Amino acid sequence: MNSSEAIKAIKERLNIADIVSRHVQLRRNGSRLTAPCPFHQETKPSFSVDPDKGFFYCFGCHASGDIFEFYSKINGLDFNETLHALAEEAGIVIDSFSPEARAERKRELTKRQLILRMYEYAKRSFLANLESPAGAECREYIATRGLSEEIVAKFELGWAKREWRALAQGLVNTGYSEELAQEGGLLGKSDSGRIYDRFRGRLIFPIKNLSGQIIAFGGRIIAGEDEAKYINSPESPIYQKREHLYGLPQARAGITAKGFVFITEGYMDILTLHQFGYDNCVGVLGTALTEEQIKRISGFASSVVLLFDGDRAGRKAALRSSEMALVRGLKCRVVILPEGEDIDSLLRDKGPEFFDGLTRDAPEALDFCANLLRSLSPREGIDWAKGLLGKIEDAALASLYATRLASLFQINEEVLRKEALKQSGAKASRTIADLKNRRDTEILYFAARYPEKLDDLRAIGADLALTSPRARQYWDILEKYDVDEVVSRLDEKQKSFWFSCRGPEAPPLDTCDFEFSCLEKSLKDYYDAAEKASIKAALESASAPGEFEAQLDYLRALQETMEKGREQS
Repeated sequence: MNSSEAIKAIKERLNIADIVSRHVQLRRNGSRLTAPCPFHQETKPSFSVDPDKGFFYCFGCHASGDIFEFYSKINGLDFNETLHALAEEAGIVIDSFSPEARAERKRELTKRQLILRMYEYAKRSFLANLESPAGAECREYIATRGLSEEIVAKFELGWAKREWRALAQGLVNTGYSEELAQEGGLLGKSDSGRIYDRFRGRLIFPIKNLSGQIIAFGGRIIAGEDEAKYINSPESPIYQKREHLYGLPQARAGITAKGFVFITEGYMDILTLHQFGYDNCVGVLGTALTEEQIKRISGFASSVVLLFDGDRAGRKAALRSSEMALVRGLKCRVVILPEGEDIDSLLRDKGPEFFDGLTRDAPEALDFCANLLRSLSPREGIDWAKGLLGKIEDAALASLYATRLASLFQINEEVLRKEALKQSGAKASRTIADLKNRRDTEILYFAARYPEKLDDLRAIGADLALTSPRARQYWDILEKYDVDEVVSRLDEKQKSFWFSCRGPEAPPLDTCDFEFSCLEKSLKDYYDAAEKASIKAALESASAPGEFEAQLDYLRALQETMEKGREQS
């Protein structure tokens, strides 16, 4: 089935309460289910789920939506990722239009499922290796690093044996294809064509997606320092390193509870932070922080704390990462570790109190970037500020940054404001609730509540009365998509408006005829006033000498219009 059919089928097959209950404990309250909200820190049951309508709503933070919105928000996924994840749960295959494309999609799904099963097998093998006599040297290394049994179990650490084909042979004996295991990144292939284990003699860090599936591994050498200290799985049909963060599944609850996330680099840093109680930390995966990772994080928290080394490379990485967080509109602070220290040594030698002090005193990202750039070159700093403003889509956010940046760099604020308006003003987003005139809001309010009445709205000229481009865009979405698919096509502010019209706090959807009659009268008054204004304008334009006949025609039209209005009032 296509995506539109899949959306409808998913809502029929999956219950929003079942999905939500994986993350919070729901309790019955009349026709609704309630719980503390998973999206902000609280203890009161302000979060409400209506299984019959398929909606959720929080009376505290005002998060709202359907099953797709919840799954997307709780897992930090975009809509397409959410659609395919829920489709897989519901046993639905989303097809393209051609038979060839459908067949290819089915082959890709089968390949992906097989690779995921191989990774699960590999994880179990690595876990067993760690507990075996062969894993003694790895267990000793873990003990020297001070990792607790709870952390080892929480992150499912394992051991890759030193043999060249220990995992490969196990996969073959279980019936898996060596070629597919190589494509999935578990095995390597030499120039001579020999298949071998990619991970050998290493402490293994499983990397999970937000569904808890193993999609990659990281491995640290514990002896033989002539080899690379860390190696990671290559990209594969199930893993793109730009999109994932190490430890995010384990940190999700901590991020929600604390309201912010630590972002750092190394595997061991993440384990140490969790062991010391900082269970809201995640790590990048062998690369600089990416826009995709920032986007994913923003689905969980609006505030981040960046943890970077104090060397030159660390400061440059902090600058790049800060810029991405700022463009995304996240609140961001930057902790630069003392030179010669890493997170592990700092927490174990100087203690959590010292680390908390660094975090508490950490500068905001704008301040950090400005101070760093001023120390390099004033010109470079000003160019960076203009570039930052040009990347921001929200004009209000760009204007806010312009004020702060002008102060930080001691330059003319008006220049930066003009730059902000020029580079990002055209892309500024506006909420439907803030439309310039009430009429647009009235029309779209009714259309969102009763999308099945669009034909009736067109019959009274509602679509023609819309004046804002933003409002017309909303109308076009309502026209183009079925009601089950509409939400997935709206941006965040449009979704907020949609659920304010249809969600738990909205009036019941049982007064359609009355609401329509009120809107019809409002539109009639609008069109009557517009017609009178048009006739008056035409009369004034025809007031030149020699236009007597034209003036009489316009006067008659104006009189007829006014009489018709009195008769119908």
